[in-house]
Amino acid sequence: MATSLANTTFFSKTCSLFIHTNSLKRFAFRVPFSSTSTSTSTSPLPLKKKWRPPAASALELGGVKIAKDDIVRDDPTNNVPDTIFTKLGMQLHKRNQHPIGILKNAIYEYFDSNYPNKFNKFDDLCPIVSVKQNFDDVLVPADHVSRSYNDTYYVDLQTVLRCHTSAHQAELLKEHNHFLVTGDVYRRDSIDSTHYPVFHQMEGVSIFYPDEWGAAGLDATEYAAKDLKRCLEGLACHLFGAVEMRWVDTYFPFTNPSYELEIFFKENWLEVLGCGVTEQEILKRSGKSNNVAWAFGLGLERLAMVLFDIPDIRLFWSSDERFTSQFLQGQLGIKFKPFSKYPPCYKDMSFWINESFTENNLCEVVRGVAGDLVEEVRLIDNFTNKKGMTSHCYRIAYRSMERSLTDEEINELQWNVREQVQSKLNVVLR
Repeated sequence: MATSLANTTFFSKTCSLFIHTNSLKRFAFRVPFSSTSTSTSTSPLPLKKKWRPPAASALELGGVKIAKDDIVRDDPTNNVPDTIFTKLGMQLHKRNQHPIGILKNAIYEYFDSNYPNKFNKFDDLCPIVSVKQNFDDVLVPADHVSRSYNDTYYVDLQTVLRCHTSAHQAELLKEHNHFLVTGDVYRRDSIDSTHYPVFHQMEGVSIFYPDEWGAAGLDATEYAAKDLKRCLEGLACHLFGAVEMRWVDTYFPFTNPSYELEIFFKENWLEVLGCGVTEQEILKRSGKSNNVAWAFGLGLERLAMVLFDIPDIRLFWSSDERFTSQFLQGQLGIKFKPFSKYPPCYKDMSFWINESFTENNLCEVVRGVAGDLVEEVRLIDNFTNKKGMTSHCYRIAYRSMERSLTDEEINELQWNVREQVQSKLNVVLR
């Protein structure tokens, strides 16, 4: 079995950003590099308060200042926590001396060298998108688990923090034939060394015309798939050197056929990216029904962790100079030298769960209290008693990447975690 290197990928100039302040009525203001599409859904809930332009705050996206209250609200349709709001606008992928930015530029270098002046690049698209952009436009089924509040950050019923860079695909297809999109994406997830609720993706799309596959003597799908594999095999060699590769058939709702590229690296088969031939329905909706296209998506953190030997995904967000000073612009694969030898501290917590309990909700509560001081949340025991009540026991690992934590700090964190878990998840502590 291959080790996954990419979070599952689902896979203009001026567009609309939907902000709903304490109401579900749809409003739009103009933001560079976002989306022009508007949802046709209407809210059944009564309008409580008129929308107002966001007040000045520390956050600016696409040239528009956005107040925290526009994104984080005490509203049943909103599940964006403070900790996520603080990550909006940080754009690690635009920092040229950061591992994420270095990797992004190395991929750009490959495409610029092998496909000069062909691919348009976008790395400043607004991460606040409509449900239509994030799911409907890329054919994610209405009952797909990714649409749930357990998996996605909702600003309101019709607005989300993008789960993938594919949220911009339909818009860009209307004006561009070949493009790369890089950006921060957001998903509610578990807590461990390889998962974080904010990470970065890059997506690539390339469109072909009938005379291209006709001249090659191939049908459209065969031609696109062959070009896709040739392109991505070259990219893998550019990043990892001469490595053994294999293609694995898989399923994505927006490509058919669909593949995963794996490489044999450091004695393991590693999944590098997901890709495939774009579903014709997506092209048809963008006015390109006579064309064929391919698309790929990859997670930059997972590749960077391997290339730079970075052991914990939290490190990418560190401002500690002992981390940031180790990397140089244009230097792919500098090996990270660990500076933290601080031991973890483990605390266990047991409780009776209810029918609405999910592990993602638990992790959101723990992160909300402990932030990046929590290293892992792991289920270590569970049982169901004769009355049908189910108990879970979770082990929480606390560790700072930069300093030793005191017993007092850990005890206070754990006390607050227990209190918040009980009150917010309605579980019964044991």
